Amino acid sequence: SLDWRKRDKFKAYVAEGLIDDQKVMLLKPATMYNLTGDAVQAAAQFYKITPADIVVAHDELALQFGVIRARVGGSDAGNNGIKSVIAAIGQDFARIRVGIANEHLATTEAADFVLSRFNKGEQQTLSDIKKHATIYVGAFISGSFDHTTHTM
Repeated sequence: SLDWRKRDKFKAYVAEGLIDDQKVMLLKPATMYNLTGDAVQAAAQFYKITPADIVVAHDELALQFGVIRARVGGSDAGNNGIKSVIAAIGQDFARIRVGIANEHLATTEAADFVLSRFNKGEQQTLSDIKKHATIYVGAFISGSFDHTTHTM
């Protein structure tokens, strides 16, 4: 269990700890989604870390629910949060893209879709998605992060 603290200077909630003997900081921006880069940039500047030391996990409308894709760099693919991070620190950070698209996306406004609740079947899969995303975070920390795709 992580101890999250509000850090106004980072515009985020922060948890710090050790993973595999590496000091890590987890950041949950408290900004509007399209201003996420402000929080990432503030923390990166304070700790003097480069984009190569950052991994961002985010939802992805361009991927079906249950698909997780890991990569370094790339475009924002229309994701306003990622667009903000790229504008703030550049595009050379690692990403864990978690697919959320389902059959309702075609008939729902994107803003409403991303704010809607997962259905019962999706909720049952979330713990597996979290486990696989955590594996990718561990790979990033150990230096073995690679472009890969996993489907639940």
